[in-house]
Amino acid sequence: MRCPYCQHNNVRVIDTTHDSRGGVRRRRVCENCGQRFSTLERPILATPLIVKQNGMREEFDREKLLHGIMIACAKRPVSASRIERLVGEIESTLQQMGRPEVSSRIVGDMVIAGMKEMDLIAYIRYAIVYLGLDDLEAIQREIDRLLEKKN
Repeated sequence: MRCPYCQHNNVRVIDTTHDSRGGVRRRRVCENCGQRFSTLERPILATPLIVKQNGMREEFDREKLLHGIMIACAKRPVSASRIERLVGEIESTLQQMGRPEVSSRIVGDMVIAGMKEMDLIAYIRYAIVYLGLDDLEAIQREIDRLLEKKN
């Protein structure tokens, strides 16, 4: 491990913690410059290929999923850590499935379920695209369905 500040090779671990997803966080100190920094170690697990509606296959892209959710949550009271957690949960679920390919519909359904718990306005924004709500009546029906469940 190199120090990110002085590039020296001699760093020492001063603390280790484990997170809920199997990762390890290590607090380190550089023996040369004395700067402290943290590293995060996560196991690299294979994610399945995503099969799109048109039959094309593409690798699961965590950043693409994160970006789509962030757009739906723009100007909403949803923290970046909550969005990260949702994306991490989806990625972890896909890895645990152990399948080489997964339909994009499964991923979309996981996002929709997570968005509904996070923020209903962000959910509607995402649902407009994902569920293809292409007119005001369809959007109104989805809002009415949410309001019925809320009462």
